[in-house]
Amino acid sequence: MGESYGDIIVGNDEAIMPYITSANIACGFHGGDPLTIEKTILLALKHGVAIGAHPGYHDLKGFGRQPMTLTPGELRTSILYQVGALKSMTIALGGRLRHVKPHGAMYNSAASDFDMAMVIAKAVRDIDSSLILVGLSQSELINAAKKVGLAYASEVFADRAYNDDGSLVSRNLPGAVIHDTKVLIDRVIRMVRENVVESVSGKIIPIQADTICIHGDNEMAVEFVRGFRQ
Repeated sequence: MGESYGDIIVGNDEAIMPYITSANIACGFHGGDPLTIEKTILLALKHGVAIGAHPGYHDLKGFGRQPMTLTPGELRTSILYQVGALKSMTIALGGRLRHVKPHGAMYNSAASDFDMAMVIAKAVRDIDSSLILVGLSQSELINAAKKVGLAYASEVFADRAYNDDGSLVSRNLPGAVIHDTKVLIDRVIRMVRENVVESVSGKIIPIQADTICIHGDNEMAVEFVRGFRQ
């Protein structure tokens, strides 16, 4: 959420917000700008939605979905800067930051890179040890959260296809993003009830569904969240 900036409009936050329970708000690096961030925080507060920081790579052009190589120091300060901004703005507007979820390529890389995940987890802990770190179910981000003593939420993806190893199918491949509402609702119900998801090859993969992701920039997002809420 909050990924629009300048005259670039991403998603439909006002229509989505009434149907969700938590929002990952862009911190200005992959999307968002100060006014948009403020507007999104206020919208979340209005609807009683838990506020989370959504830090990503400094990559507006690629929307934070292009892999980048950062030193541990660069990654750490990037997290401190982005999450710190979201936290201070949320407090100033009368709210409380509840969780942190890395965005895009940063999230995907940290899912399989324990050292990178540890840098992120330690930075989040150093900002506020009460924050919840959101990571892909069965990923190194979850392992890192456990290691540093952070609360965590294992995330599953309603609108993304899975590989056999539990990772997400690259957006560069056909079928990576799902657009059929009925398919999404059926698979999410199965995720929650059975703790499994079917991969692109038909393999049944064990997962833990603590929180369900819908991407705000998916053109079907409003229909999805309405359906899920129902």
